[in-house]
Amino acid sequence: MNPIHPVGYADRDPALRPLLHRVLPAEDRARVEPLLDELGALAAGELDRQATLADANPPRLVPYAPDGERVDEIAFHPAHDRAAEIAYERFGLAAMSHRAGVLGWPTKVPHTVKYALSYLYVQSEFGMACPLSMTDSAARILRLFDPERYADEIAALSSTDPRLRATGAMFMTEKQGGTDVGLTETVAVDRGEHWTLTGKKWFASNPSADVVLTLARVPGQGDGTRGLGMFLVPRLRPDGTRNSVRIDRLKDKLGSKSIASGEVTLDEAYATPVGELTDGFRQMAEMLNVSRLSNAMRATALMRRAVRESVDHTRVRHVFGKPLFDQPLMRATLLPMVLDTEAALHLVIEAAARLTDADAGDADGRALVRVLTPLAKHTLCKRARGVTGEAMEIRGGNGYIEDWVNPRLVRDAHLGSIWEGSSNVIALDVLRCLRRQGSHHALAEAYGDRTATKSRWAQLRARGDALLQLPPDEQEMRIGRYADDLSRAVMETLLHDQAEHEAWSTGDGRAVLVARTYSALLDDPAALPRPALDHFAALADGGPVPLADAREAGRA
Repeated sequence: MNPIHPVGYADRDPALRPLLHRVLPAEDRARVEPLLDELGALAAGELDRQATLADANPPRLVPYAPDGERVDEIAFHPAHDRAAEIAYERFGLAAMSHRAGVLGWPTKVPHTVKYALSYLYVQSEFGMACPLSMTDSAARILRLFDPERYADEIAALSSTDPRLRATGAMFMTEKQGGTDVGLTETVAVDRGEHWTLTGKKWFASNPSADVVLTLARVPGQGDGTRGLGMFLVPRLRPDGTRNSVRIDRLKDKLGSKSIASGEVTLDEAYATPVGELTDGFRQMAEMLNVSRLSNAMRATALMRRAVRESVDHTRVRHVFGKPLFDQPLMRATLLPMVLDTEAALHLVIEAAARLTDADAGDADGRALVRVLTPLAKHTLCKRARGVTGEAMEIRGGNGYIEDWVNPRLVRDAHLGSIWEGSSNVIALDVLRCLRRQGSHHALAEAYGDRTATKSRWAQLRARGDALLQLPPDEQEMRIGRYADDLSRAVMETLLHDQAEHEAWSTGDGRAVLVARTYSALLDDPAALPRPALDHFAALADGGPVPLADAREAGRA
């Protein structure tokens, strides 16, 4: 086997298995290993081919049947259907958080495993992760807020049986109110045993979903967000007839072309309430928070794919008599891409672990995941735009040509900073966490006791306190940069945790080199970390690094 081209994407990833080895118990490591092999090989082979076809052959709206009857169906290319089969049925990526037995797990699959597998999948097929996430999130909301009433819907959303499984969606955005959900104009009317909804949803992904969760204004309940209730809108009414959900047109999106997004009119659509109608906004916020973590995972997957493409290209492209990979300036260009991608994976898996804790009732886990999620989405989605763009430039002219994957990576990367809240919206959510829960203190208490990062956390705690003493408008102006600094400090701490684990358990210094180089560049972005550049092949592809050499990185 060519060592530069192992079989699957899990084999190509120098950080994934060592990280899972640290965070998973032995029995879960044993269960996940063959899944990493299988899905990694699919992502590097068949899934990648199907994703290319699905991207080139986007869904089509079929509003009418040949006899003129309104049907509002969406026609998908077979490549889309095969990619969906791999995600929903073979690997149960939307099901595993909701019931035992998926992939042979005796319990629900931990979120760490779900996000690790999804990260491999998304490296080839980004678009499908959107309906996957919404299906997963819809099942979660129904489980949390109205499990008895919606037992059948939860079972369908969490099924891996092609004859039974359903997909979910959330229709939130309206033309006059995207970020400001309180401007929602869709109106709910109580019809006795059910409700009807009337209004227009401006950006509805997976508009042909079987189960749609949406917000509507409940008469007499008040203005703004407090007047909103959450409703379930089924694709079919209980009598089997098509619900009054009209797909007006599909969006011609820049990226994520394999899945459909459209404009939807609800014309007295049949609907039923989810839980207490006064909880609508809180329920949607819970759904959004999980989707935002999925966005961060997807951004990380795009970065990993972009880095791998760049490493492969620079190894075979010769300029001035030697491979680009061996040229000093190219190594200096690739180094921060490699480091940031590895750090991003640690942050996503850490947030997933804290989500597992929160779901088990752990208050500290709940407090941490509440702030880790917007931090990850804010920082990683922005960074993915830079990494994928740099990778396109590294490939040169071919990187700009649609025969290669780079244009798709760039297009898809821009989506993460928009869907489920733009970067400014997410930064303001971080500020909300600081104001209401003092989340910068929770982060400092959770991550600030390590010797390598203790001084940085002391500074960040003080900066957060000082920020909250400023006038509100100045708090808002400063929160974006502070959120990024918090994110990077968490990632730095996690990298040092991994370094300590690997140095102790294997004697290898690769993770130590990664952590110390990451810290050096945080301290001085203009630093030239020579030990990392000298051992760059080990950082890019995996491989041993002498501990003595790795420890020199802190003095670079």
